[in-house]
Amino acid sequence: MTTTPIALITGGSRGLGRNAALHLARAGVDIVLTYRSSAPEAQAVVQEIEALGRRAAALPLDVSQPRGFGDFAAALKQALAGTWQRTQFDYLVNNAGIDVHAAFAETTEAQFDELVAVHLKGPFFLTQALLPLIADGGRILNVSSGLARFSLPGYAAYASMKGAIEVLTRYQARELGARRIAVNAIAPGAIETDFGGGAVRDNAQLNAFVASVTAQGRAGLPDDIGAAVAALLRPDNGWMTGQRIEVSGGMFL
Repeated sequence: MTTTPIALITGGSRGLGRNAALHLARAGVDIVLTYRSSAPEAQAVVQEIEALGRRAAALPLDVSQPRGFGDFAAALKQALAGTWQRTQFDYLVNNAGIDVHAAFAETTEAQFDELVAVHLKGPFFLTQALLPLIADGGRILNVSSGLARFSLPGYAAYASMKGAIEVLTRYQARELGARRIAVNAIAPGAIETDFGGGAVRDNAQLNAFVASVTAQGRAGLPDDIGAAVAALLRPDNGWMTGQRIEVSGGMFL
């Protein structure tokens, strides 16, 4: 890759998406990040990336609304031309997500449908819409969860979506291989962020429980995941494809 790589990160204005964007920027990658509602928050991340010497742009996107993906692709194409004088980008990180914590017996159809829209249908059709803009030899990194391997009460619906994303990852790797596009899934464990109301970060009892069932003896930190994303998207790491990489510190081994 002779030009500076460009990564598109959905949900990149906060949490793990923001952290991944900053780690990639430090590794020499330019960033397009998406946000759902908070433009000032997204622009603050753009400024952080620019302070690291990289170029960045922020675009609004609701990943639960596929009817808007055509317009988003057009806006992205315009941003690539205006900021980079490019027609394609290199790395797609399907990161945007929501949390629903509900027992299997109490999960509503509305909760289930929302999870499908954000975590499965959205990434499926967004990636499809962006295929013409992803460079041959590029990468797709889908965000799964450790909950697709181990089971904790209250996450039946959420984890089912992540299990589906892991299957989709393998099919994308197979079908996009002819374009040398590598597709993998990263599966974080329990991380101290504001996801799920910040429970792992703020609830001392839950944090201690996570530490007790994790081989490395602590809950995960955002930097653990951002660093892993940057490592997986290194320019010389393109031979790995169709894989699920769990980054959990050895949770429930």
